[in-house]
Amino acid sequence: MELYYSFSVLIVLASFFAYVNHRFIKLPSTIGIMLMAIIVSIFIRFAGGSIFPETTGKLFKLISELDFTELLMGAMLNFLLFAGAIHVNVADLRQQRLPVLTFSTISVIISTFVIGGVFYFLMPFFGIDMPFLYCLLFGALISPTDPIAVLGILKKANVSKALETKITGESLFNDGMAVVLFAVILQLTQTADASISLGTISWLLAKEALGGLLLGVLLGFSASKAMKDIDDYIVSVLITLSVVMGGYLIARAFHISGPLTMVAAGLIIGNYGKKVAMSALTKDYLTKFWELLDEILNAILFLFIGFELLLIPDFELYWLISVVAIVVVLFARFVSIWIPSLIVPFKPKLSRGTLTMLVWGGLRGGVSIALVLSVTDPLYKELLLEMTYFVVVFSIVVQGLTVSKLSGRVLTVEPER
Repeated sequence: MELYYSFSVLIVLASFFAYVNHRFIKLPSTIGIMLMAIIVSIFIRFAGGSIFPETTGKLFKLISELDFTELLMGAMLNFLLFAGAIHVNVADLRQQRLPVLTFSTISVIISTFVIGGVFYFLMPFFGIDMPFLYCLLFGALISPTDPIAVLGILKKANVSKALETKITGESLFNDGMAVVLFAVILQLTQTADASISLGTISWLLAKEALGGLLLGVLLGFSASKAMKDIDDYIVSVLITLSVVMGGYLIARAFHISGPLTMVAAGLIIGNYGKKVAMSALTKDYLTKFWELLDEILNAILFLFIGFELLLIPDFELYWLISVVAIVVVLFARFVSIWIPSLIVPFKPKLSRGTLTMLVWGGLRGGVSIALVLSVTDPLYKELLLEMTYFVVVFSIVVQGLTVSKLSGRVLTVEPER
């Protein structure tokens, strides 16, 4: 009953904020919901206790008691990744396979080590003694991009299909890679004789990533075969739900990547399954169901992000290093895209405009906040949480609201082919 109560409150708030935004503010839905949640959080922190003490106490209790990490990483992310993957055209993805594969793997690793190295050098200037592993941990959790809020803006800005596929494909796969990398580094921080070796990291990455992809492919083809045998839209929707929910349980039991399992399963069902296993009616219902579920979960996710402000005890403690973190993360994003563009033989080569869009359009989101909340070390959790929150909010609000205008400028001069 407590879970139902909490979920009911969140749905009511998300729908109210979505209505106000759509009716009056007219920002992109996810950004508008998050901004209103942040405004409410700021009001509660400074005035809510004296004006609405009982309501404020209940909201604090609701947010603090919810396990955001488990809710997002164990439930919402699986649905969101599957919903995103099921709409991706594999033919488009195949054309952009080299940049997508590069940016979702090599770029994530480069970004992680650039951020970790820079902060290991900078932390002493702020009077903070943070081990290199924890600097790397921040690099891993803040490196995955989350373009959910910006994809609609990019479509309205009439960016090319190639650029849209790069951003979508990268986000689908780099979430899974970053989660795996984060888990590896977190495990090293929690081991007394922790040592970083290429062999250890490579084995753990291969086990979780390849295992997740193989499981997803198996689930996708099995579900498609089952849907072909019955071709009923109600049962087909139930089958896809079982793929997401049951697939996560299997991935968790075998200690492989749940996010990559969902991406692979979604791609198979969204392309092979829709082509050979569904009538036009089933395909239409299935597509609309996952589009609607995707929008609802995104509204709740960005509401969560706004209210996570309440979990930061003292903004004044680490605000300066958190502002610096915004610059460092953008710099690392640039390096992680620019270096591969010089080495990997992309065809066509990335133009300056495309490079700019990939850097500025690489938004951070709920995955980063969920990962930082899973850190248990009390010495560094508050610092990492505040740095992450500053980067995520800047990314979604500032980058998200300006990327459309930026695309109109840089891509008009240098169109993406």
